[in-house]
Amino acid sequence: MRWLCFIRPGDGLLILLAAVGVAASFPLLWQGGRGERAVIRQEGRIFMEVALLEAREILVPGPLGMTRIAVEKGRARVAADPGPRQYCVRQGWLERAGDIAICAPNRVSLTIVGNHAPYDSLNY
Repeated sequence: MRWLCFIRPGDGLLILLAAVGVAASFPLLWQGGRGERAVIRQEGRIFMEVALLEAREILVPGPLGMTRIAVEKGRARVAADPGPRQYCVRQGWLERAGDIAICAPNRVSLTIVGNHAPYDSLNY
């Protein structure tokens, strides 16, 4: 506690400004940016690549049945899937580059891509 005697009122202001600067930089620097295209994969291969410009619905066949993908301006989601747990449907709307929904039982995935991804690589 001896170090407290060396802190002056200006030091506290500097610490506060630094904390605000760091907190403000997280939303600006740690995001993937807006998505431009949706990449739909079936069995690990690209089934279709769609621009996120207009509303449409895409049916993707899989081993369990059809997966329905909904696309709207600037976003996409898995609307329906025959898988038992519905994890990919619960992902909701995907908007940012790097967002992904994987329907593992039906072997279908939906990925949003854009100019900037929030990571360098992805392993699973």
